[in-house]
Amino acid sequence: MRKVVLFIATSLDGFIAGSDGDTDWLYTDGDFGYSEFYNSIDTILMGHNTYKFLLQFDIFPYPDKKNYVFTRTERQPDHNPVTFITGDVPGFVKNLKNEDGNDIWLVGGGQINSILLNENLIDEMIVSVHPIILGQGIPLFKERSLNNLPFKLVQNKVFERGLIQLTYLLNV
Repeated sequence: MRKVVLFIATSLDGFIAGSDGDTDWLYTDGDFGYSEFYNSIDTILMGHNTYKFLLQFDIFPYPDKKNYVFTRTERQPDHNPVTFITGDVPGFVKNLKNEDGNDIWLVGGGQINSILLNENLIDEMIVSVHPIILGQGIPLFKERSLNNLPFKLVQNKVFERGLIQLTYLLNV
């Protein structure tokens, strides 16, 4: 069975972006394990707001992967290699996990993170904590977990600039 892995960055106070979606505070001068992780997955999941944020870039950043964007409203295909999903999010992800393939990257954002967390569908979290306090913004999880899921810390890495990367596995 494939794993859903949340590979994401957060501020010390738990925000994945500023109130306006700003991510300028993220370190972009280092790999922090991204390339190795990216090469280990073949499928990407993201919420509609995260997808809209990615549209700011000149080139879609994940052209070589299967990309699924969860949205509440019907969308027509656009020029990017994405499939829009409007139905049962947990059911779709459960089916996806049972298909053949590599691990699945949950890019975010906070709303889709919460939906999948509350359905026990996040198998691993790799969280890069940046040494900054934003004070407000888009939280890592939009809603609190409904079921107090136990995660086990399996690795931590400290980088020179103060970033700490924590890897957790669902411990059930």
